[in-house]
Amino acid sequence: MADFSVRELPIFPLPDVVLFPQEVLPLHIFESRYRIMLQSILESDSRFGVIRWDPVSKAIPAVGCCAEVVQHKKEEDGRSNIVAIGQQRFRILEIIREAPYRTAMVAWVEDEEPDKPDQLTQIAQKVSLALKDVVDLTAKLTGSIVELPDDLPDLPRELSLWVASHLGGPVAEEQQYLLELTDTRLRLQREYDMLDQTRRQLAARTVLKDTFANVE
Repeated sequence: MADFSVRELPIFPLPDVVLFPQEVLPLHIFESRYRIMLQSILESDSRFGVIRWDPVSKAIPAVGCCAEVVQHKKEEDGRSNIVAIGQQRFRILEIIREAPYRTAMVAWVEDEEPDKPDQLTQIAQKVSLALKDVVDLTAKLTGSIVELPDDLPDLPRELSLWVASHLGGPVAEEQQYLLELTDTRLRLQREYDMLDQTRRQLAARTVLKDTFANVE
């Protein structure tokens, strides 16, 4: 079930960046308002909200991901390099203020409990297999070493969020959609459809590559 505990959170909009739980986010802080924000964050619980800013529409969505600063290095000119890690997803309830930086009242977002856990496990296994096939086919096509991490999540929810965070290409809109979903099964099914399509395309390219290699 969703956790509806509410808190105020500094908001850091980033162009076409969608942060997911457990993902690492390196940032270079140079604007004066965000220097002020960082100082405030470090003096409290080191947490702030990352939300995708759309450079085209100039808008931000309602759902983002809380991040925690785990490394911080301040330069002599006042700029900072930080490393943050994604924590919980949140939904903006109300913008509290805009200056000197944006803060909002937010509620935490969690996936709903599945009605049929067995079905969730089955689709997670299908996603894992499709993911492995895509990685293996990519390695074969490129002639390079491409491997999945040893600590790839095996729990359905965590796996779905990991896959969503590692989609390749300009996919910010798709990632935002997956971030906002609170149905793990729907997220996994959408990811499986994408991975299966990619797998089929890569398999076809592999056949062509092998065919031309044999001709030569």
